[in-house]
Amino acid sequence: MDVDTIIVGAGIAGIAAGAQLLRAGMDDVVILERAHDVGGTWRDNVYPGVACDIPSHLYAFSFRPNPSWTQRYSTGSEIQDYLRGVARDEGLLPRIRFGTDVTDMAWNDDDQRWKVHTSTGDYSCRTLILAAGRLSEPKSPELPNGESFTGTVMHSSRWDPSIDLTGKRVAVIGTGASAVQLVPHVAATAASTVLFQRSAPFVVPRGDAPISPESQAAFAADATTLTRHRDTLFTEAEAGHAARVEDGADRAALRATALDHLATQVPDPDLRAQLTPDYEIGCKRVLLSDDYYPAIASGAVQLESSALVGVDGNEVIAASGNRFEIDVLVLATGFTTTRPPYAKNVRGRDGRVLADHWAEGMTAYATMLVAGFPNLMVLDGPNAALGHNSAFVMLEAQAELAAALIARMGIESVDVIEASEAAEREWTARVDAASTGTVWLSGCRSWYVDERSGRLTLLWPGTGTEFREALRAVAEQPLPVASQHIPA
Repeated sequence: MDVDTIIVGAGIAGIAAGAQLLRAGMDDVVILERAHDVGGTWRDNVYPGVACDIPSHLYAFSFRPNPSWTQRYSTGSEIQDYLRGVARDEGLLPRIRFGTDVTDMAWNDDDQRWKVHTSTGDYSCRTLILAAGRLSEPKSPELPNGESFTGTVMHSSRWDPSIDLTGKRVAVIGTGASAVQLVPHVAATAASTVLFQRSAPFVVPRGDAPISPESQAAFAADATTLTRHRDTLFTEAEAGHAARVEDGADRAALRATALDHLATQVPDPDLRAQLTPDYEIGCKRVLLSDDYYPAIASGAVQLESSALVGVDGNEVIAASGNRFEIDVLVLATGFTTTRPPYAKNVRGRDGRVLADHWAEGMTAYATMLVAGFPNLMVLDGPNAALGHNSAFVMLEAQAELAAALIARMGIESVDVIEASEAAEREWTARVDAASTGTVWLSGCRSWYVDERSGRLTLLWPGTGTEFREALRAVAEQPLPVASQHIPA
């Protein structure tokens, strides 16, 4: 099947790209999705307690604001419903090929098109948009002698709701965002819960609350009111960037908020010491919860402050030597982020593999265009996330740029666009310079930083406002071709 543009993935990024293309009048678009529904992260993660940690009204597209959020921080199912509605109302559903696993993507210089091989057939396209995301492939640790385990193992992103935890002995591995959300819910049902903590997270108050029907009605009746509210939330979130880039009053205030929250909710000094992080706040993701610490402080959750190092039948073994008999092992161990699995299936000019191009960490000009990979645009890839604001801000900006570039290709009769190696190097140097001295490079181990190069490859080191301005500036420059130098 020949098509002008193929989008791989129907999560937030893919929906954003598809919507922007259709809104710009470019409807020769197909979206390939391996699952049988849209939503990406919010489709896959159904563990108990799954919810957003960005205020609901900001966790939405600006072109599709939602006046009907019912909680200050929306549940996963409500976000999934919102994304389904956007895909439907933007006219994307007829263009999505569900149950289609993309197995190979290769650029053909002869006809200047991408050849896309899938589990349901082959495609050819002029422009390829990768919107597979960075939270799509679960990362599971090696479990020495894991085959001997007699119970059930599941990753938090592959939660099986049919498994009843009532009366079960459960171990949870990891203390990231998913664990902080699910642990209190697991403990409320299970006979016993042990939490393996390799590194204590910083946790700040969540302050969730229902949004009244009256407020929902007011937002629905006046779009200007909702826009102003979104703008206020955006400004408040942007203010959080200062704590990440300067070791000053803002960071001190954020640190004090987290430590005060810990002290208030965990009165036992020994337990509190175990739950106190040993790195600078913001180096890893700062988490929001009002029930995580109480679950541990109450004794409903037993904290094991060491890593899981082995399995012996129905027992799991901690690095401390402690052993725990369990029935269910939950891996809340995050995702493969710095080395996206799709990269090994993308081949550009001369058969260059994207995974090899990114061997020392992901890079791209304007966070989207990769030298040696013509007419390829990567969304939610290198330096396209924020540690302090909404993912929708970033993905919408990237989708706008993708649509603008593709539209200009038609207007200007340009068949191929491609970042030059010099342009990609200069953009990367600019990002690296802005990353220097930030809290993300202060020494902790996090999924923001590539473990091979030590570079900050997941996060944009600036604000969301700066990101949008940088990408809009690119949209106004001459279309990139590999033979020309593009100033960063």
